Amino acid sequence: MINTQKPVLVTGATGYVAGHLVKKLLQQGLTVHAAVRDPANESKLKYLNQMAKSLPGRIRYFRTDLLQQGSYAQAMNGCELVFHTASPFETRVIDAQKQLIEPALLGTRNVLMQADKIASVKRIVLTSSCAAICGDNADIAGVPDKILTEAIWNETSSLTHNPYAYSKTLAEREAWAIHDAQSRWQLVAINPSLVIGPAINPFATSGSFDVIRQCGNGALRFGAPRWGFGVVDVRDVAEAHYQAGVMPQAQGRYIVSAHNTDLFELANSLMEKYGAAYPIPKRTLPKWPLWLFGPMLSKSMSRKVVALNVNHPWRADNRRSVHELGLAYRPLQESMEAVFQQMIDNGFFKSKFFRSE
Repeated sequence: MINTQKPVLVTGATGYVAGHLVKKLLQQGLTVHAAVRDPANESKLKYLNQMAKSLPGRIRYFRTDLLQQGSYAQAMNGCELVFHTASPFETRVIDAQKQLIEPALLGTRNVLMQADKIASVKRIVLTSSCAAICGDNADIAGVPDKILTEAIWNETSSLTHNPYAYSKTLAEREAWAIHDAQSRWQLVAINPSLVIGPAINPFATSGSFDVIRQCGNGALRFGAPRWGFGVVDVRDVAEAHYQAGVMPQAQGRYIVSAHNTDLFELANSLMEKYGAAYPIPKRTLPKWPLWLFGPMLSKSMSRKVVALNVNHPWRADNRRSVHELGLAYRPLQESMEAVFQQMIDNGFFKSKFFRSE
């Protein structure tokens, strides 16, 4: 049992998922130790502070650095529960080792090794990813029943092929290795698919927003590919973290994914409300032009990546999260409309036809 009268640590507290997790914790009346890079940066913290004013819990900020050993000691002191959410999700990657691998792997090692030194810590909830379960959609054809489960690990990604997925795999494996070397604290891993939905900070940086932006800025006006993936609302991911932290029976890994979908279906969920005012893609894009021109558009869109993911369905089993964590997932259209409207209201798209009422 976690004593909710004790403070709770959230690393990367200004992040996309972390923002909603902090909100949930404050709603429950908990004291949140928010680990951030710069507690003096008021512009970075203003959205958390605005939210905290109307909620019963308390928030305290601590200066931390993922790559600096010992920087989490003060923030973690007295905490029984630690949520390690800090990890990069970037689509514009120039140096995968520096931008993805080191923050994910060394940061996880730093936080968990610190927990070994803090006697109060009883449980750590790690934000992992479905990317640590599967690297390419084509891999799913080779798993039992052609559906992803928590028993499966990504074994095909590397520094040069799907480096983001590789970073998440390395980080989660390292977390379990550190956990297995001790017996005092528990580890629970949350493995979300692509996270969508409104952000506490509407200008937060996440690769998820780059995907949503393409649905309305004309980048997909000639069509959207059948690039399969899972999606889940950020508010449901936060709920999964909270339940994994406070439910005594929570253990192991949890796939947190609401919908097996693809890029065309994701964009099409916006058509009913926004199709008349924004260039939502109306047709599917064949695989061959993406295979041919993709590498020119993005360094991460190699022909190998296109070949192994476009027109390959993505399927995952989320029953553990439903039955053990009690999740009730939001509809896809609700999540997409919420984040798209937030982006409209904050000037991410150019249209003179549509504004919120």
